[in-house]
Parts: sequence; structure tokens; C-alpha cells
Amino acid sequence: MRKKISVLLIFLLLCIPIVTTGCTQKKEEEKTEEKTEKKEASGTPYKIGAVLSLTGDYSSLGGPEKNVIEMEVAKLNKNGGIKGHPVEVIYKDDKTDNTEAVKAVSQLIDQDKVICIIGASGTGQTLAMKPELQKASIPCVSLAGGNAISDPVDEWIFQVPWPNGVVVPKTLEYLKDKVEAKKIGLLYDSGGFGKDGKDVIEKEAGDYDIDVVSVESYGKDDTDMTSQLTKMKGKGAEAVVVWGAGKAPAIIAKNMKQLNMDVPYIGSHGIARKEFIEGAGDAAEGVVLAAGKIIVPDAYGEGSEAYDLAEEYINDYKDEYGEEPNGTFPAHAYDGIHIIFDALKRLDKLPDDVDPKELRGSIEETEGLVLTGGVFNYSAEDHYGTKPSDLIMIEVKDEKFSELEE
Repeated sequence: MRKKISVLLIFLLLCIPIVTTGCTQKKEEEKTEEKTEKKEASGTPYKIGAVLSLTGDYSSLGGPEKNVIEMEVAKLNKNGGIKGHPVEVIYKDDKTDNTEAVKAVSQLIDQDKVICIIGASGTGQTLAMKPELQKASIPCVSLAGGNAISDPVDEWIFQVPWPNGVVVPKTLEYLKDKVEAKKIGLLYDSGGFGKDGKDVIEKEAGDYDIDVVSVESYGKDDTDMTSQLTKMKGKGAEAVVVWGAGKAPAIIAKNMKQLNMDVPYIGSHGIARKEFIEGAGDAAEGVVLAAGKIIVPDAYGEGSEAYDLAEEYINDYKDEYGEEPNGTFPAHAYDGIHIIFDALKRLDKLPDDVDPKELRGSIEETEGLVLTGGVFNYSAEDHYGTKPSDLIMIEVKDEKFSELEE
């Protein structure tokens, strides 16, 4: 009996090194695989052009957008890039000017030979770039929210922000069901985004039994809109809808307070950034707008895929730049660059083999892609990507954006 036990012990002792060696070898293989996965990208890059408003009226949009694109590209390249190759982004400043946008996109296409464009920051600049994109057959992922960018569908341009065609119905539904407004005044920015929103509101207001009793415009550099608001007050507007971005919407909030206009101020998604609250001060209190969940992250629902993604993005931005990302606009850049990453990965071609036409097709086949702005689905009939259900109603409460309690 003792002899059998001794033999068994010897056998087990002889097996231990084999098992240990096997485990060690497996761990080493896992480490090697992990190192391979995390090897920094190198070689010929995938060249993408970015047209952003780094100066001019929309510089508060373009600057943070550039920050996010740089951050996400660096992260991608550090972790192997795409098929082991890095992504390179070449930036051009359109100075919030349509002519400069055309010049910028022409240089990126003709001189830099990019395979895709991300931008512009503004609707007017994106629309100005259209002919150049069409002529060169280069796909563009726009960071602007004008409805005219994708309605009618343009073969070469895809939108990231919820366009006016998505946001206006959500806004009008709120005005009808919650405000119960029958008559509204519409004050819009005479630039591309504001005029586009004005056209959509006038077209669709009747479907919600709302009468637009006064329509007034303002220029991006205007500093007093009391005359336009006085006309609206005189026509019995039960709510004032302000469609624009930039500095003016904050001034309008102050003007309404000065005129003792005790009617709701309903804004566009163009004011979904801290500059509006800072500029309007206490006059911002109670302002309502339809926008995405990224400025109220709890609205995603803790533990959801979108919540985890948004939390990582916000924390990465804070770590990189020492402050939280400003409103929805940097998030549009996050979504835009990831839409391009996703399309390139699915295309599965090396940089020198990428045909911009094929990349365009890959972007159009985007399906079920969860990002900060919603779940993106493009098709030949729809280059919006998002839908009204991706939006929530938001109000300014205690100097911050909060989900509106319905």
C-alpha cells in the first residue's frame, strides 16, 4: 500500500512542472497577444480632412471639436490604429466663413489627397462645400445641424447632429402639448442654421395647430433684439422660439427679461452649451430646448451602453484638457470621427487601397452604431442618422441644463 502511494506521489510531482510550464506558456502567449493588440499604429496613414471653425463666430464650436478629434485619433493610433495603420487628420480653419470653407475643402482634396472630410462646424459652411465634394466624389461627415444639408439627401454628405428636420417636430410637439401655445413668435439667425430652422418651423407649425404670428431675424453680430421682440409682444405671441447659435440667443434672453415678456423662451439645439447660460445669466432660467442626452448624461440610464460610452468620453476629455466638454458640439465631433472609424474598419482595406466612393458606401451602411447622439443608422434614403426619439426636452434650472420633468 505504501509503495502505491509513493509511486502516485512521484507521478504527481513529475506532472506539476508540465502543468506549470503549460500555464506559464499560456500566460506568456496572452501577454504577447495583448502587446500585439496595443502596438502603436505605424506606416502609411489613412488621411482625413477636417474643416472646422477655429476662428470667427463659431470658434467656440470648432475649437472643442478639434480637441475631441485629436483625442480620439491619438487613442485609436496608440491602440493599433486600423489594420495596424494610423489615422492622420489634416485641419483647416474656415474662419466661420463660407468662402474660406470652399478654399479649405479644395486644398484638402486637391493638395492633401484626403479620403474623407469631417466638418464643417456650421450649416452655411457645409452647404458652401457641397459642390466641391460632389465634383471630387469625396464623402463628408458634417457637424452642422441645418436641414438643407441632408434634405433632399445628398449622396456625399452625412449629418451627425440632429438636423432641424428632427429637432423642430420635437420642439413643436412640446409647444402644443406642454405649453399649449396657439400663437408663437419666431426670431431666427439670418445665417445658414437659423434660416434653415425658420423654413422648417414655418412649414410644419400648422401640423401642430400653431400659428406663427410674427417672424423676425437678427444678424450674428447684433447686440440688441428688443425691437423684434416688441413686435412679437404686440402680436400676442404666447411663446418666443429663438433659432440660432452664437452669442445672440443669450442677448435675446436678457432682452425678454428687460421687456418683462412673461412667455416661454424656447431655444434651438444651437444653445446647448455653457456659453448660453453664462451669457444670459439669470435670464437663462426656465429656457427650454430639445437636444441630446450628452448634456444631461443621467438621461441615458446608468449601466446602458450609451451611458458608459458617454462617461468614458467625458472623463477622457477632462483628463486631457482639464475641463468638461462644452455642451453637445464636442460630442458631435466624437460621433463624427467614430462614424468614419467604424466605416473604415468595415471597409477592411489598407490606406493606399481605400476608394473614397467605397468609403462613402460603407458610411451609408452604418447600422445600429451607438454613440453619444443616439443610435446611428444611415441608408440611401436617410443621411440624418438620428431620429426624434434620440432627443429629450431640456431646461435651464439653477444655472445648469437639466432634463425637463414631464
